[in-house]
Amino acid sequence: MPARTLSIPRSTASVLLLGLVISSIHVTPVLGKAWSAEDRHDKPYALIFTTVWGPDNRPVYGVKVKVRRADQKKAKWEGYSDHRGEFALRVPAATADYVVWADPKGLKLPDGKHLGGGQEVKVHIDNDERADVGLHLK
Repeated sequence: MPARTLSIPRSTASVLLLGLVISSIHVTPVLGKAWSAEDRHDKPYALIFTTVWGPDNRPVYGVKVKVRRADQKKAKWEGYSDHRGEFALRVPAATADYVVWADPKGLKLPDGKHLGGGQEVKVHIDNDERADVGLHLK
């Protein structure tokens, strides 16, 4: 009985070979250079984890969340709450105070009323910890 061979279409083999080449480029460091902490993203960080709650105490999707250091006037970071009403932000691992608030401009409740922003919440960070914050909209 003759030996069976595996036949792969030429286009599939080309795609597989290209995938191997690309993956080896991303994994192989530049010759003569060791990976640094900046390359690995191993720097310590703190996490400000925010949940945005609506007037009905349910999580709200798509609300802009802003964060600033307490000693500054303008927001340095911003993002949007996800489908669970959550937003997470990495900040440097150090002792610092931050202010977090929601900006629901343009968002409406199902009954057509506009959502009102809640109060600013102050967050104190000591080193590389996680701080959980709840923002309640009106």
